[in-house]
Amino acid sequence: MGNFCSCQVSIIGKVHDVEYDECDQKDIDFTSENGGSQVMFKGSSKSISMYCKKGTKGINQDAITVWEDFGGEKDTIFCGVFDGHGPLGHKFAQCIRDNLPSKLSTTIKMSQQNVDGANATNKNTYDEDKQHLSCTSWEKHLFSSFNEMDEDLAKNIAKTDGFCGGSVAVTLIKQGDQLIIGNLGDSRAVLCTKADDNHLIPIQLSTDLVPDVPNEAKRVINCGGRVFAAKEDPDVKRIWMAEGDCPGLAMSRAFGDFCLKEYGLSSVPDVSHRKITKQDEFVVLASDGVWNALSNIEVITIVASAPKRSLAAKLLVKRAVQAWKQKNPCYHVDDCSAICLFLNDQPVNLRGNKRHR
Repeated sequence: MGNFCSCQVSIIGKVHDVEYDECDQKDIDFTSENGGSQVMFKGSSKSISMYCKKGTKGINQDAITVWEDFGGEKDTIFCGVFDGHGPLGHKFAQCIRDNLPSKLSTTIKMSQQNVDGANATNKNTYDEDKQHLSCTSWEKHLFSSFNEMDEDLAKNIAKTDGFCGGSVAVTLIKQGDQLIIGNLGDSRAVLCTKADDNHLIPIQLSTDLVPDVPNEAKRVINCGGRVFAAKEDPDVKRIWMAEGDCPGLAMSRAFGDFCLKEYGLSSVPDVSHRKITKQDEFVVLASDGVWNALSNIEVITIVASAPKRSLAAKLLVKRAVQAWKQKNPCYHVDDCSAICLFLNDQPVNLRGNKRHR
């Protein structure tokens, strides 16, 4: 597999089709066990492509993870993209990547043990036929694990290194024919589905939780925080403390950033779900470095045009970097990360005709 570089990406469970540059630290960074996270390669899968490329700002603050057979269930996959910010953003993103999935899995197992111990059949907890967790239960467990994760960050990172930075997160669980999305901040999940004429259509599965959203701004203002754009960046509304020009956070929900939690910044995820249909092709999870450079339709078009699935995420990130340089030649290129989760056995091209991998 080549040499390991610095620690940004982890794969738990079965190995996936991952394209990466073996010794290019700017591109893909696998996590070794010595780096504080598990990497296990077992079997193979054709359903996932993932790629991460360091930007030009400094240390890579993106982190991504995929857990196959999540919670011990063979038909369940967990995917997560975490985009850190601030001086300690990389620490926040890496810690969340390494711990959030296990917290969620533990929460689920404890809930299942409680149900089994009571010898009860709770229709609000399990699907009657497949004994899967219901969407209501997933929402409950996501709320619990996100809250526990934020509390741990406050105790471990913020306590020792100060309140410098945090991380957004977009997570997706595929359980059978259900997709459950948990989102904090401005990373995004977009589904590609086919129309009746076989043209591809993007469906945004998550909401960008930023101060521009009226309900998000209202919560911040009601808590005593302020929302306005800085003079040097008039197009981006930010969250500020009641007094002083800090920290100017461009998202309204995030892990960390504890100086803003009493002013309306929230670590409660926005949870949504969707039942997979025969028309649904794939889901793309990506950090804002991708979405700020490419539109939803551009993203799914690029992924669908990849010559093979294992190249999809790499192609997408490379195109995002190119677009970023063209649109913002005077700005540093942001870190760009993407996970492509394919939902069917055979890929389609842009006109809906089946093609070989």
